Amino acid sequence: QEQLVESGGGLVQTGGSMRLSCAAIGGIFTGWAMAWFRQAPGNERECVAAISYSGDGTEYLNSVKGRFTISRDNANNTLYLQMNNLKPEDTAVYYCAGDPAFSNSYYTTRRERYHYWGQGTQVTVSS
Repeated sequence: QEQLVESGGGLVQTGGSMRLSCAAIGGIFTGWAMAWFRQAPGNERECVAAISYSGDGTEYLNSVKGRFTISRDNANNTLYLQMNNLKPEDTAVYYCAGDPAFSNSYYTTRRERYHYWGQGTQVTVSS
C-alpha cells in the first residue's frame, strides 16, 4: 500500500536542531515533487519547503530560510527536513506530502497539488 511515513519529531529547546525523515512506501516517489507542510493549532496548514525530484529546485517559507534545509535520497525513497536554530514559533505538526508530477524539475508549494500525505509528526520547541 502506498504511504508516506514521517519520523524524527519531538521536543527541543530554542536554538536546537532536529531532522525529520519521510519514507515513501509502496512504489511511490519516483518523479514526484515533495514538500514539508506544518500546522499549528488554530492556523492554516502551510508549506515550509518544497523540492523537485532532481533536488535542484527548492523553495522555502520566508520565516525558515537560512534555518531549514529540504533534501531527498531518491535511491532510498526518503525525504528529509533539517531544522536548525529552532524557535518556539516553529512548534507544529509537520507533514510530508507528495505530488506525482513525474517531472525532474517541477515543484510547488500549493497545498492542493499534493494528494499523498503522511500522518504527521509533532515538533515542539520550548522557550
